[in-house]
Amino acid sequence: MAASITTLTTLIQNDGLALLLALSVVEGPIVSVLAGWLARLGLLPFGWAYGVLVLGDLIGDALHYAIGRSGARILPVRWRVRFGLEGAGAGQLVRHFGENGGRTLMVAKLTHSLGFAALIAAGAARMPLPAFLWYNLVATLPKSLAFLMLGYGLGHASVLINSWIWRVSLILLLISAGVVVWFYRRRAPQP
Repeated sequence: MAASITTLTTLIQNDGLALLLALSVVEGPIVSVLAGWLARLGLLPFGWAYGVLVLGDLIGDALHYAIGRSGARILPVRWRVRFGLEGAGAGQLVRHFGENGGRTLMVAKLTHSLGFAALIAAGAARMPLPAFLWYNLVATLPKSLAFLMLGYGLGHASVLINSWIWRVSLILLLISAGVVVWFYRRRAPQP
């Protein structure tokens, strides 16, 4: 057992940032919390971990964008219509991301719940890539830092933190959905 812990420690110290990059592309918050804990233990440099987490998050976002941008063509036409990627729905999606793309991306990134859907929708709406990356960077910087610092302070409780991340994300999703419904009802023409 002691040999495997020594081996794991050596692996993290030698290749931890590369491993952190790969993991942060797939999953951000809990990986950020664990990275903070490893930084506190002296196994990862805090500043470099932060930079790698931001880079990994942006790479993951860009992959979701690419799926939305090119992936819609592989879906059957009836699915594209159902998801609003064809006809009138596509026009609404393009208009939405043209007018509110930055706000939508930032809310989606910070609520964490349906971030992937907004990232894919931004690609499907053909939001300009530089603007897409800019808004994601602006949202990723404080989010990654907050989770990294949370891990630095409370990383030993990472399982509990992960469950709370999901709970808070769900609450923020419900609040966001309520605000959207309220806004659209308010804008709807009254009979």
